[in-house]
This record gives sequence, C-alpha cells and structure tokens, in this order.
Amino acid sequence: MDDFELSGEILTQSLEQIALINRWLGGDRITRNGIKALLQDVQRPITIVDIGCGGGHMCRAVAKWASRSNKELKIIGVDANQTTIDYARQHSTEFDNISYHCANLFDPNFQLEAFDIAICTLTLHHFSEQEILQLLKTISQKAKLGIVINDLHRSRVAYMLFKALSNSARFNSMVKHDGCISILSGFKRKDLKQISQKLGFQNDTIHWRWAFRYQWIIPTA
Repeated sequence: MDDFELSGEILTQSLEQIALINRWLGGDRITRNGIKALLQDVQRPITIVDIGCGGGHMCRAVAKWASRSNKELKIIGVDANQTTIDYARQHSTEFDNISYHCANLFDPNFQLEAFDIAICTLTLHHFSEQEILQLLKTISQKAKLGIVINDLHRSRVAYMLFKALSNSARFNSMVKHDGCISILSGFKRKDLKQISQKLGFQNDTIHWRWAFRYQWIIPTA
C-alpha cells in the first residue's frame, strides 16, 4: 500500500479491513485519547490535520467524538494516494467539518498551513528515519498545540498474533501481507526516543498501548 498510484477494488477493500482492525483492537481510542490530552484546557475551535489519512477512518472517528463531546473541530486529511482520498471523500459526506487533500508531504512544493494538532496513525513506519525526522520537524513547526502519533510496536508476539487474526478473519492478501510487513517495520521504544532526542523535543511522552501500539504525544505549545 506504499504505492501512491495504487487503485482498484482491492485497495478500497483493504482500507475497510484496516479500519475494522483499528476498531477491534482499540486503535481509534489511542489517537482520540492523545488529542484529549492536548486539549485539556483549550476551549476555542481547533484544527486537526491527519497526516497519511488513508480512507479517512480516523478523521471520521475524531469527528464523531467531537460531536459527542461538543468540541468544535475542523479536520483536514492529507494523503498522497488519490484513490484513497476519493474513497475518504465519498465516505465522509455527512461531515461538514472534514476536508481532504491529495498531497505528497515530501514534495518541496507542498505548503502546510498552520494548525493546532497533527495526528499520525499507522503512518510513520512506512518511512525511513531520515524521512521521519524531516516530516516531524516540519509538522512540529506548524502545530500550535502538538502531535499525536499512534504506531506499531515491532514485536514477534504482535507478528504471530496478527497472522492468526488475519487468517481467522479472512482478510484479503494485501492486508495480510502489508500487515506483517508493517509490524516488522514498526518501532521499539528506543527508536522513538532516539528520534525525539535528535529533534530536541521537550516534555513528550511515549506509552505502550494495547494492541502492540505506541502512543507518542509531542506537545509544541
């Protein structure tokens, strides 16, 4: 799924199955709780940018939480694949506070406007360390309140559990293959700490969460 030109039914099916996995394993809650931590004393309207939003599942999940919590949020999803952006728009028509943009964040011509919070769910592990450093440096300069990262813990146990889950749930071949590759490309706590030190982040927190995720909250205020 790293191919920005990827399209077709198997891609849209994969987006649906990945969203289902996130709901089953509590991944939505990890991102949502990170946002809540950054918004503790904030009462004004907030703009959130979802970096690598894919099919927009997390944008919609955050919008639903905001509606229940009487939070005034504007949510912008950014992804480099036009098919996933089209899918996200088609499935978000009921949300007037969500918009989507197809853009490669590493394109030197891409301009990211200032916002309050960036969320990045299951995206960082697709990039090299140098790309991660570049991306986090850019978005930390634009985020007024902070960044919430929700990504995979690289673990043999997680790998074996995912293989068992994907086989029993009959996920498609793309989800099975990419899921295993993603876990192998995930992070140890020391990896995230090293990135944090290189970027000079202060007061950030890294917590392990079920199911084999790291929640990394980076305040920028």
